[in-house]
Order: sequence, then C-alpha cells, then structure tokens
Amino acid sequence: MIERSPASYPFSDLALARRLERTEAISNARFVEARARLFPESGAKWIEVAGAYAMFDTPSSPLTQTFGLGIFESATNLALDRIERFFQERGAPVFHEVSPLADSSVTAMLHKRGYEPFEFTSVLYRPIHKDLALDARRNENIYVRLVRADEHELCARVSAQGWSEHPEITQFLLEIGEINMQRANALSFFAELGGRPVATGVLCLGEGVALLGGACTIPEARKQGAQLALLESRLRYAVEQGCDLAMICAQPGSASQRNAERHGFRIAYTRIKWRLPQHAAGQ
Repeated sequence: MIERSPASYPFSDLALARRLERTEAISNARFVEARARLFPESGAKWIEVAGAYAMFDTPSSPLTQTFGLGIFESATNLALDRIERFFQERGAPVFHEVSPLADSSVTAMLHKRGYEPFEFTSVLYRPIHKDLALDARRNENIYVRLVRADEHELCARVSAQGWSEHPEITQFLLEIGEINMQRANALSFFAELGGRPVATGVLCLGEGVALLGGACTIPEARKQGAQLALLESRLRYAVEQGCDLAMICAQPGSASQRNAERHGFRIAYTRIKWRLPQHAAGQ
C-alpha cells in the first residue's frame, strides 16, 4: 500500500514550485532540441530569460509558451519585451503559464501589458519510494514495456487514437513519436493487452522528479486498467532511476486529475495560462 502520511509530502511552497516548474521546463526544452535536430527547418528553439524558459516548438504546438516566469527571478518589462519578440519573430502567439507562487508582481505586469488569463492547469505531486505499490488491483492481462526505437511510428498512431476526441492535436501527436524517441531524459511506454499496444505514456526524468505525461488509451480498450498499469510501472521505473517525487499536470476537475488523486497525488497549485491578444502585441 502507498504511504499516505502528510509528513511524507513536501510542503507546497516556493521550493517545491521551483523544483516542479524546472522539471517541466527542462523536459520541454529537450523536446524542442530534439525537434530542432530532426527537423531543422522547423526553427524550433528555446531561450532562458529571467529564469523562465521560453519555448518555440511550432506556432501551433502546445509546448510553445514559457514555463517558470517569476519563479526563479522577478520578471521585468525588459524581460517580457525580449520574450515577446522571441515568439512574435517566429509568428507564434505569446503564452505564459504562471504558478501562483511566482513573484507577486507578475500578474499585475501581465495585466498592464494587455494579457488575458484563459486556461488553468492543476499541478499535482506525490513522493515515491522503492516499496511503492498503488492501492488498486491491476489487470493481470496487461503488460507494460518500454517502446523500442523502431516503434516510434506505432507509438504515434496509438497516441493519436487515444486522443481522437481532440482532433486539433492529431497532427502534433503524429509527429511526436520520433521526437520523443530522440528526446534526452524521456522514455515512452506501451501498455499491451493480448500482445497489442492499447495505451501509451511518457516519463521524463530530471532534478529527481518524474514527470508523467502523454497518457492515453485507444477508445475500445478503455476501463480495463491500462492507465493504472502504466502509472504504476512508470513510477517504479522512476524510483529505480533515483527519483523521489512525481508530478502530473491535468485540467482542473478532469478525469485525469481524479485518477491522479486516487493514487496519492495532491494538488500543489493551479497555474494560470495568459495570452497576449493580437491587438495588444507591440503596444
């Protein structure tokens, strides 16, 4: 059984936020670097400004935004000017995903510059350890394994099927299989049922933190325990690699958040995503 003592959980404070935000930023930076190597014509690039990582993957990529704004250093108007130019020169929208533990000046500054809040993300975390076992019964017919290097196209297809209710990201999902295989500190996993891959999940390692993402199951195989198996297997693997903390990002109130909370994750904080409207750019 999992340990549920409150004392085993780090406090949700600035130190925790810095650890979680940097883990996600580094993970996404490695993705951008992998895209740049595989597809140099994409112009994929990231920069660090005032402690924040500004990512350009493609103009429509969900990774094209900043992480950690105001968490490591105070944001200034000069810093925001530089970040905005970085995105605008590449024809990309300007997005910042900001933790409530960021410097208190950030929100006022974004508002003054014409930004609008439009999206929320729950950042969840839990400690992990060598005796970890999730408090739920696994389907013995589901086998979890690492995706092999020659299976990146299959992995991308399974992911696209698993997220088929979100057609706006289908093209992105079809592209990421090969990129993920080339991303440093990232591993892709299959959950197989009857020898057939029916679900995928990604594990990114950094700063002793395991970032879990990309989890999806094809529609006809849902509610058979594939995600539980993927979650437990990835957490155990992360422990073997020296991680003592795991994190998941989810839409507030979503099934993903509920599932994470069922298995020992707690909400560290809720981030707000800000966008710079077209009419405000360049003011």
